[in-house]
Amino acid sequence: MSIRKKNADLHGSAPDKHDIALLLIDVINDFDFPGADQLLRYARPMARNLLRLKWRAYKAGVPVIYVNDNFGRWKSDFRRTLDHSERHGRGPDVVKLLRPEENDYFVLKPKHSGFFSSALDTLLRYLHTETLILTGIAGNFCVLFTANDAYMRNFNLFVPSDCTVSNTKRENDSALRLMKKFLKADTRRASRIILHRSARGDSKGIAKKRKRQLSPPAN
Repeated sequence: MSIRKKNADLHGSAPDKHDIALLLIDVINDFDFPGADQLLRYARPMARNLLRLKWRAYKAGVPVIYVNDNFGRWKSDFRRTLDHSERHGRGPDVVKLLRPEENDYFVLKPKHSGFFSSALDTLLRYLHTETLILTGIAGNFCVLFTANDAYMRNFNLFVPSDCTVSNTKRENDSALRLMKKFLKADTRRASRIILHRSARGDSKGIAKKRKRQLSPPAN
């Protein structure tokens, strides 16, 4: 018997099954670094776009995964990172807007790429993911590095242009062009990405449960 058959959902930790996964990269952030004020100018409108995409993902049963830096806090977990960013960060409005829900997944990463020395690869395998929608901060660093590693693992890539930001628009546009040209990423705006329920049907009940818990964001 294969490992997948014996342990098909990571002992209940990965019950969703869908060929698409939405990754939110470093959006739980204290913005405590040089140039953060400039980045926040772009992060605030991006967060509203991303919230709408996240809501659509819930309705389609698409797993939502927070892939977050530990910001050098080796003794902290994701909940402590969230609490620190909300209470002591410089962009609490962004963090509160994109605060994870109970059924979301989270992966802590020690470096730029979400795949490096993390459990992301294992989680995506159990979710049966084939296509990744990469979003978050910063487009020219952590999103780009994660996209590069995802491409080498043969994932199909979407990087919606209005759901990732860098310190400047020029830097972000340059990163998007690189991902589109060399990593074959689709960079259409989030509203143009069509999300569908998995043909496997495993995620249907979870999507309904989330719909009862949440209210859609205002336009």
